[in-house]
This record gives sequence, C-alpha cells and structure tokens, in this order.
Amino acid sequence: MENMTTEQLEALETLAEFNDRLIKNLPTIISELSGNRQTDTDQYLKNIIDAINWEISVTNSTLAILNNEHTRIDKETFNQKMLTLNSAISTKADSEIAAALENLIPYFKQLGAAVKEVTSSPR
Repeated sequence: MENMTTEQLEALETLAEFNDRLIKNLPTIISELSGNRQTDTDQYLKNIIDAINWEISVTNSTLAILNNEHTRIDKETFNQKMLTLNSAISTKADSEIAAALENLIPYFKQLGAAVKEVTSSPR
C-alpha cells in the first residue's frame, strides 16, 4: 500500500509540471482556434488533447489520494466538462473547441492547486 502511495505521489509531481505547461499553452491554442489559426494549429491541438488525456489518466489513478482528506476534485463536474470538449471536437468547429477548452482552464488550475497541496504536505 505504501509503495502505491509513493508511486501515486511521484505521478502527481510529474502531473504538476505537465499541468503548469498545459495551463500556459491553453490560451495560445484557444487564440488559434478563435480566428488566429496557424499552419500547425491542428498538430498543436492534437498535442494539447494528448496532454489533457494523459492528465485525466493520472488524475483518475490518483483521485483517492487527491481527495483523501476532503474533496479537492469533483470527478462528476470534470467529466461533464470533458464530455463538452469531446462533443466540440467531434463537430470540428474551432469556436466550439475553443469555448470548451476555455471552460476547462479553471478545472486545470484547480487540479494544479490540489496536486501542489497534496505533494507539498508532509508524508
């Protein structure tokens, strides 16, 4: 059990670094999808979606430790936001994808704060 907790904490430490970069990159992709498309926007969006999917995977596997003392991450709320993003991606409408990503920014900020709180507390 302790080994699993150690692995989860290490995963969260890695997640913190990825999350910081994701939060910094989201406004750029949102801008590109809001009328400032670049030649590499589609690839950039794919990379952002891959990062989001990776963060979801880590969050799901560490949710018990993230919400150990109290609920820091509400899984149902997050799932709704992800369903909105998935729906927007399936339409392939840049403006819808941009809006869905914009709505995810507060969640990823909350996730970052939760991860930092959990990983900085004494073990």
